[in-house]
Amino acid sequence: MINDKILENIKNVHFIGIGGSGMYPIVQIFHSKGYHITGSDNNETETLDAVRKMGIEVFMGQRAENIKGAELIIYTAAIMADNPELIASKEAEKEGRAYLCERADILGLITSWYDDAVCVCGTHGKTTTSSMLTQIFLDEGVDLSCVIGGKLPSINGSGRSGSSSVMVCESCEYQDHFLKFFPDVAVILNVDADHLEYFKNIENIIRSFNIFANKTTKCIVFNGDDENSHKAVDGVDKEKITFGFDRRNDYSAVITGKKGLRTDFEVYYKDEPARKMAIHVPGDHNVLNTLAAIAAARYEGVSWEGIRKGLDSFFGAVRRFQKIDEVKGITIVDDYAHHPKEIECTLKAAKGLDFGRVWAVFQPFTYSRTKILMDDFVRALEIADIAVITDIMGSREKNTDHIYTEMLGEKVKGSVYFITDHELADKQTAQQKEFNFMQCVDYIAENAKQGDLVITLGCGDVYKLAKLLANKLRESEL
Repeated sequence: MINDKILENIKNVHFIGIGGSGMYPIVQIFHSKGYHITGSDNNETETLDAVRKMGIEVFMGQRAENIKGAELIIYTAAIMADNPELIASKEAEKEGRAYLCERADILGLITSWYDDAVCVCGTHGKTTTSSMLTQIFLDEGVDLSCVIGGKLPSINGSGRSGSSSVMVCESCEYQDHFLKFFPDVAVILNVDADHLEYFKNIENIIRSFNIFANKTTKCIVFNGDDENSHKAVDGVDKEKITFGFDRRNDYSAVITGKKGLRTDFEVYYKDEPARKMAIHVPGDHNVLNTLAAIAAARYEGVSWEGIRKGLDSFFGAVRRFQKIDEVKGITIVDDYAHHPKEIECTLKAAKGLDFGRVWAVFQPFTYSRTKILMDDFVRALEIADIAVITDIMGSREKNTDHIYTEMLGEKVKGSVYFITDHELADKQTAQQKEFNFMQCVDYIAENAKQGDLVITLGCGDVYKLAKLLANKLRESEL
């Protein structure tokens, strides 16, 4: 296991998958501390451009020779076991030539470097809340470090390295990664059933959140309206601050108005009016996320004025109800929602806005989640007026259970999907994915009407479909 003492004797660090948004903040922090960094990736991205501008050498393609000279090699859980660079790294570690470390282990170590590590966890809302909290600290003038799961426009990336004792860190429960972190302030947004291929049941998930809460050194901020969050902090002997719509919480809110993407509300502290606030991201669930950010910021000493300024300048993280385009009177939005509860919240928020029909264009992510939560996906997708479902993105999994899109599509009333040759779908080739995306794009372009809202949903690369649709609609205007 890597530790600070080992790092003192290391100069050369290599990142497998250096262009990933989750890697970039770690690269920034290591770069700021003077390490010589190299990295590799398979695809050109904006993040990769930013890495190169830091003077870092990047190898395209992942090969064994890329790790030459590296003393510490960092990789992500998304790297497959048969990756040649990872295989070479394991051999180098076995021979004592290098240390090999998964990203979550390194990020956990980094959180221990800060005296005010605010770790934001929960099944949903982590990126929005982490981004919002980062914006609040920045507008208060705090030179913080942060690691968030999406791109925040004001920092043009997914993280930054600062000089203060404050760090905001998105903390994901996937495979218990967040149990490697060292939170000073733990923010628990909600606790729902997800990643059941690992956790198996909700009781195990609650148990992991309880362990995380117990690791906290100072304070726990948690959702007082959520029964499972209460269970997660039960028996934890730390200061606790609650948030929620129920006025019995320490921080609560009353929504006073909605117009477009803006929501106005009054914040109450200890059941007394505190401040009037507004956010520019839609949905009641985002008011809850805001309350969590406010509670954590106030605990860290941020002024109410700093909070107001931060919320005024926050218009969402990339891929969180992000407006992509408006063509022929059709509004196209992209959202990262990939769990049924997230999809439900996003679609309910969309239905509450001033649009005609709401289209949900959903890319299921992983075969196991699609299988285990299928009935929940059905209920969530049926909130939309029209659901269009793409092929499943398998990501790190092999389709051993033979789960395909039509199994979900047949259950969603009135849904649109295109049956793909199963062998082609399992191969997950770029050509097949683009063909499937264009089938969906062509259908939407032919049938969407002025005033409709089209939302692409999923944590894979369905955002590409949103851009393809905008281009298709624009071409039809000519």
